[in-house]
Amino acid sequence: MGWFNKAVSKGGIDPFVSVGRQVKAWQKANRRMKWGITGLEFSRIPKPPGLTEADRADGFRGVILSYGFGNDGAGNADPVLSGKLAWDFAVIRRRSRAWQCRYINFEKTDHFRMRPGAPPRSRGFYFSKFNPGDNFKYLAVSGFIKKLKGETACGPEGIQFLTITHPHFADRMNRREIPFMAFADYDVAPYGHNDFFDSLQMFCSNNTLGLGIGNVDKNYPLFGIPVIRLCRGHHC
Repeated sequence: MGWFNKAVSKGGIDPFVSVGRQVKAWQKANRRMKWGITGLEFSRIPKPPGLTEADRADGFRGVILSYGFGNDGAGNADPVLSGKLAWDFAVIRRRSRAWQCRYINFEKTDHFRMRPGAPPRSRGFYFSKFNPGDNFKYLAVSGFIKKLKGETACGPEGIQFLTITHPHFADRMNRREIPFMAFADYDVAPYGHNDFFDSLQMFCSNNTLGLGIGNVDKNYPLFGIPVIRLCRGHHC
């Protein structure tokens, strides 16, 4: 991994950290949580993709490293488990400064799922190009989903971003320097029974990182809706 200590972006102060630092963050979390990600998997992380001028014009500002845990039975990761494990890490790391809405239940498929039509997530490490979604603050999630073309919203990538690889973004939220984030690839049925009408939201306020929900048909101007371009091998 000769690229390990090279930043993806050059010039100026970039809030997106190098992929090398993201790898180190994953190694640290893996040791603490005993997830069992092997040294071989870390050694096989490929060279990260770069951002093209077209990516930047579309609002993509960084490249993030995510990990797909589990198996959905079709050879892909279990994206609900991938998000839950990252949140578990945040709860342990932040202790009393982590809050979860009581209507979020990762364990029950009639309470929590990926939205229909969301692309499958790869098992193991994978890259995405990340747009924080500041320019989507005035859209409801339902309207935002209709505008997606060739990319998707955040699912586990968003939770892993704020809790493992880029926790300083949560600090920036706390200082009101950036919007909170809604992860629109996750569906929430707050009362169960497959009645999915909410999406997942994350915020940081009063130094507390929060995992909440919001109605997909309602606009929340304090929340951006991040977009990702998933990378499959060398295609991104």
